[in-house]
Amino acid sequence: MPGTTREDRWKISFTRFEKEGIEMHFTDTVYRNPYWPTFPLLQITQGCTHNSCKFCTMYRDVDFRMQPAEWIEEDLREIAEMAPDAHTIQLLSANPLVLSYDKMAPILEKIRQYLPKMEYIYTAGRVSDLKNKTVGQLKSLKDLGMREISLGVESGDDWTLDRINKGYHAEDILEQCHKLEEAGIEYWMTFLNGVAGKEHSQDHAVNSAKIFSACRPMVVGTGGLTLFPGTPLLEESKRGEFSPLSEKEMLVELKTFVEHLTCDCSFITHHTISGTNLTGPDFLRRKDAIMAALDHEIRHGDLDALAMVRRNKRTL
Repeated sequence: MPGTTREDRWKISFTRFEKEGIEMHFTDTVYRNPYWPTFPLLQITQGCTHNSCKFCTMYRDVDFRMQPAEWIEEDLREIAEMAPDAHTIQLLSANPLVLSYDKMAPILEKIRQYLPKMEYIYTAGRVSDLKNKTVGQLKSLKDLGMREISLGVESGDDWTLDRINKGYHAEDILEQCHKLEEAGIEYWMTFLNGVAGKEHSQDHAVNSAKIFSACRPMVVGTGGLTLFPGTPLLEESKRGEFSPLSEKEMLVELKTFVEHLTCDCSFITHHTISGTNLTGPDFLRRKDAIMAALDHEIRHGDLDALAMVRRNKRTL
């Protein structure tokens, strides 16, 4: 609703289904951004178009396809019946942003048709998903409500991007993010701590911070690499072809990234740091405090406990 803050929008959107008999068309596997409104959710694609990043198996057994148009409309009809005043919605699943403008625009128009008070449409995607859209088309999607996009960037270092098979390079990140900026769409960027291994840790941190700082993300998010069963990086690690960082080395790399990051943004980290909350707005104002907290954790943290937490993780 007009005039509300981001925090107000998030609180308002945490409405839950209370009506019995609702059957939404969610298919395996579904992932949502936990920092975006959790209701309502609308799945418009299944699976991931790339599906070959070496650290991820989330969609390994799910073929990519667009959700049938009748499913999308049926789900919108259910949402409109339950929450006719909904003004935020999150589109699922892995990278719905890959849909062409000609496929995406009618879906957004349909959302507006069923939910006339809609203001904020959130979606996730890959950097390469933006290549099939012009700045003008992105501006049109923004006018239809697409206000925030989360990009799983992972690294701004070309060696690392090739090593983990992301399918694009640093120059692509800059080009596509600048298109979003010109279109007026806010976006998130992620840094995957540890994904370059010992071989390239310093360059991964420094070059990623350099590329991120050349963009204007509203949020920079970081997470630490976990080698999940079935991932190519785990198999390469077992064969001695990939050398994962220790918990201390992960923290050192994260500190290096933070040290070289100069864009004013909100900063979110999923790193398993004991008793330290580094997440919040105004990154540049808090940068020295974040650096000090990381330095304290490197020197005095219970690294064995952090390693145990990481070993117990089961999914991204």
